[in-house]
Amino acid sequence: MLNQKHTLFVCTTCGGKWQDGKQVGESSGQKLLQQLQELAQDSELHNKFCIQGVECMSACSHSCVIALTAEGKSTYLFGDLPVDGSTSAIIECANKYYAKTDGLLPWSERPEPLKKGILAKIPALN
Repeated sequence: MLNQKHTLFVCTTCGGKWQDGKQVGESSGQKLLQQLQELAQDSELHNKFCIQGVECMSACSHSCVIALTAEGKSTYLFGDLPVDGSTSAIIECANKYYAKTDGLLPWSERPEPLKKGILAKIPALN
């Protein structure tokens, strides 16, 4: 079960500035994605997770937003994550998620920024 594909989604439109329906400059989500990709290069996470940017995860009032997902595991959606200071907590939580065969992340086991930032826990498909 641990060799299955795991994905860390990062919303790239979070915290963006918009003008005339177009994004102007780099969003907070894009910065978070870059930081996670850079930090993952030097960690085990690089071989465990596909870190993928996605355009809008529809949690705009909770910027920045990420999701952890894998086949047979619950999907977790986290928001209100600061760009600076949450990358190591996200990677720590992703490693815990990966290590659990059921993917369950009890509140007490999550790093601080991901304890208060939970937006949804979506049950696994059977």
